[in-house]
Amino acid sequence: MRRRFAFSGILILGLGALAAAPATEALSQVRPAAAPDLTSPQTVATGLAVPWGLGFLPDGSALVTERAGGRILRLSPGSAPAVAATVPGVVPAGEGGLLGLAVSPTYADDGYVYVYYTAASDNRIARLRLDAPQDQQVILSGLAKATIHDGGRLAFGPDGMLYAGVGDAGGTANAQNQQSRNGKILRMRPDGGVPDAGNPFPGSLVYSLGHRNVQGLAWDAQGRLYASEFGQNTWDEVNQIVPGGNYGWPTVEGRAGDPRFRDPIVVWSTAEASPSGATIDDTTLYVAALRGQRLWSVPLDGTGGAGAPVALLQGRYGRLRTVERAPDGSLWITTSNRDGRGTPAADDDRVIRFPAAAVPTPTGS
Repeated sequence: MRRRFAFSGILILGLGALAAAPATEALSQVRPAAAPDLTSPQTVATGLAVPWGLGFLPDGSALVTERAGGRILRLSPGSAPAVAATVPGVVPAGEGGLLGLAVSPTYADDGYVYVYYTAASDNRIARLRLDAPQDQQVILSGLAKATIHDGGRLAFGPDGMLYAGVGDAGGTANAQNQQSRNGKILRMRPDGGVPDAGNPFPGSLVYSLGHRNVQGLAWDAQGRLYASEFGQNTWDEVNQIVPGGNYGWPTVEGRAGDPRFRDPIVVWSTAEASPSGATIDDTTLYVAALRGQRLWSVPLDGTGGAGAPVALLQGRYGRLRTVERAPDGSLWITTSNRDGRGTPAADDDRVIRFPAAAVPTPTGS
């Protein structure tokens, strides 16, 4: 059985020539990307209003947020989507609205679902129970909002802490200001408090800084965190995140070789990517691409680096917002063609499921 670490968030159609990884000896040991069966798609839901966050409940059903409508829908293959909750206080505008979703790792005991959303004056993170969303508990507020760069991805790490990708809200100076929570990856207890250990700056939720607009969070089997991030005009990125790491924005876009900052392990041209949600299965990082209209498969080398990405599903479903591995090993993606930047098909936006590929049975003596 493949070990799965999917948080938050394949037919070979092309290589990203600009996405070369660092030239290290470890890359010669990169394992081939494990592939779900992309030849057998199953449409789980259609007609959605910009699906954004995606998570799975203990019974295997999925929850998905709608950015524009403030709804959380419950999805099961073969059944019509059902409204699980409507989140009070959501004020969608531009890239803001109801964004990331994370299911509590102790959901069976506490029933909590965590959401990141845009309110009238700020972006905030709240937890709620599906049967009483009006009683939500805001665990973090005061994150600057804007029509762009609102961030929004939520994911629980293997340490049980909640991580959030927070955009710079169009204020580039926020990213280098350690006192600002914008342009950061934040790490917090499930109640929103600062963890007792593991955060690099005493008394602060800031885990890493120098980010423009983190969109995907995922961990490998060794507990290393990877984040996908929108660049500006030239380079989109995947970074391997370390506590206290500074990833350079706005001084640096892409790789700079500047010792003050950590370089990304993967870069793409912005036309190839606009990398959004991310998930890891075994040694493969999957990244959903919006402008690039494809799914990227990135082989991880086991030491925090990466090999050459492979483009999958290129142009088949339009803009891809989120990719997640389900508990049964299937791969789920959401489209984002009704977000004002795409060309919607009649059934957009959609959630599509690809079953896990069959594992060959060994033969011979």
